[in-house]
Amino acid sequence: MPITSSAKKALRNSDKKRVFNIRRKKAVEVAVKELKGLIKEGKKSELTKVFSKIQKALDKASKGHTLSKNTVSRKKSRISQLIKKAQS
Repeated sequence: MPITSSAKKALRNSDKKRVFNIRRKKAVEVAVKELKGLIKEGKKSELTKVFSKIQKALDKASKGHTLSKNTVSRKKSRISQLIKKAQS
């Protein structure tokens, strides 16, 4: 347990940020899972809508430093390749 007041405050802030970061990561995971479900079902027309939703979630995670920009870039690239493969 933290002893000094500054350490206590740092712990409180860390706990708040942890919840926020988990929420951001979960939004990305849910969107990706939705996309993979659509690919399995063969609904090609809805893929672009879900891809924009994924991009938005990833960009927000990158902006808030939850995920690094390289990680976000890699995930976007892999998801776009997955969509291209599914649409062909």
